[in-house]
Amino acid sequence: MAMSLPHQIGAISGSPLAADSGSASSDAPPSTSVSAVWRAPLTANLRVSVQSNGTDADRVSPSPPLSPVHGGVRPDLSVAAQALMTPPFTTDEAPEREYALGGSRAEEGQKGVPVYVMMPLDSVTWNHTVNRKKAMNASLQALKSAGVEGIMMDVWWGLVEAEKPGEYNWGGYSELLEMAKKHGLKVQAVMSFHQCGGNVGDSCTIPLPKWAVEEIEKDPDLAYTDQWGRRNHEYISLGCDTLPVLKGRTPVQCYSDFMRSFRDTFTHLLGNTIVEIQVGMGPAGELRYPSYPEANGTWRFPGIGAFQCYDKYMISSLQAAADAYGKPEWGTTGPTDAGQYNNWPEDTNFFRKEGGGWDSQYGEFFLSWYSQMLLDHGERILKSASGIFGNEGVKISVKVAGIHWHYGTRSHAPELTAGYYNTRFRDGYLPIARMLGRHNAVFNFTCIEMRDHEQPQDALCAPEKLVRQVAMAAQEARVPLAGENALPRYDDTAHEQILRASALEVDGDSVEMCAFTYLRMNPDLFHPENWRRFVSFVKKMREGRDAQRCWEQVEREAEHFVHVTQPLVQEAAVALMH
Repeated sequence: MAMSLPHQIGAISGSPLAADSGSASSDAPPSTSVSAVWRAPLTANLRVSVQSNGTDADRVSPSPPLSPVHGGVRPDLSVAAQALMTPPFTTDEAPEREYALGGSRAEEGQKGVPVYVMMPLDSVTWNHTVNRKKAMNASLQALKSAGVEGIMMDVWWGLVEAEKPGEYNWGGYSELLEMAKKHGLKVQAVMSFHQCGGNVGDSCTIPLPKWAVEEIEKDPDLAYTDQWGRRNHEYISLGCDTLPVLKGRTPVQCYSDFMRSFRDTFTHLLGNTIVEIQVGMGPAGELRYPSYPEANGTWRFPGIGAFQCYDKYMISSLQAAADAYGKPEWGTTGPTDAGQYNNWPEDTNFFRKEGGGWDSQYGEFFLSWYSQMLLDHGERILKSASGIFGNEGVKISVKVAGIHWHYGTRSHAPELTAGYYNTRFRDGYLPIARMLGRHNAVFNFTCIEMRDHEQPQDALCAPEKLVRQVAMAAQEARVPLAGENALPRYDDTAHEQILRASALEVDGDSVEMCAFTYLRMNPDLFHPENWRRFVSFVKKMREGRDAQRCWEQVEREAEHFVHVTQPLVQEAAVALMH
């Protein structure tokens, strides 16, 4: 009996892997195949406030520096269906699409926004093979036939260079890239230098390379650290970027060597199949500090998070900055009155709106240093990536997190703890956009699918306003803007929001995204109703928001497409049974 489409594609998800304990010494056996299991989004309206005798705003921090308190606050679906009945074309036959320049429309004749789909996190196994190959093959053919431009895949540092420094095993990725090429799909390859496991949406565990973990165990300060001494092993602290702490190499050298090996191995695919290199720069592959770790319940939405500057390398840099500023006493520690992970801004002296330390001389000094360290980290890695991939015909991109909760407050506390110096009185995204612009990189931003009124209003969430601010920064800096959805969504409401956000009107100009990446390929996507909505969404994105088309007609074509794909579905089901 033929399997239904969700059952066929469901083979991708498999069974859950044991959760990582959070220890740096966690190590998956080489014979183990990591696998993705999908979880429902976190409860949206959850407030946790850590209090003792009164709120944090009422206490006196036992250690300096206390934040000074002062008064005042300064194309056609039928064609796609026919493609199912014919051999897939090669990438040589596929039309090339150039990214649009930041702040401008695509070149004439290249309307709309190409859609990519993220692959499962465990697409490549510990044995360096494609996970559930037959299901993957059927899925890629379905995506291509639906009009999808390409796929995004994580290329895990912890898998490829797992055992010994400088020894790379690209086996599974070679296979997966050839599959994408066979189906005529473009690839956005993510250089994932972070641990998988512990963040929202993480469904499997892939630690950092074994030899890197050994170094962290010898020197725990290689890990990001909060003020309570809690270590975070998702990504190596940027405080030691330029120090030879990883068996004689600096972290930036390790990242560079990895990217260089990727380039040399897949040079024949760069510029044709592989069209973009997204460079991981922090937890979840994002340019940020691990200020809101979900693992072990440390942080829960919509908590403000915590500063991650307490390893000895970060403190050393802070002390040097304080000495140069003429305030050496400010260099011994970060703010001690900024609350805890699950506080809200008004629970704290540092983030509260009236007289908060964030708006003081000390606050400006600390936040400037903290955010500049993140910018410098991005600059170092982008300089290296540009040198490695600059002549290979690929775009380079960087992902920035969409931290939309408490956006309506004056201090924007969750953004500050993540390293984005964005407040009601200061634009924190323009410096990021300008840094990306210096290296011709794409500004990739998340939470594109969200609407303000869908979020808990008591936490003053404002994802739409945040996306508009980022679009304005990208336009001013003249950098291309790309988008992702932060959480899996299959409803028309989210699709329509993405369609609107993909071409925002800013100061009379249309800021059109150069690409959109859809999170994520999983069994739910191939549910008949979700698949029908997704097909019409891809069609609308490719035609562009301003296309003179009746969306009801697109919906009817989508229904026809789903019906016509049944022969492929049955063929894939038979293949999966052998």
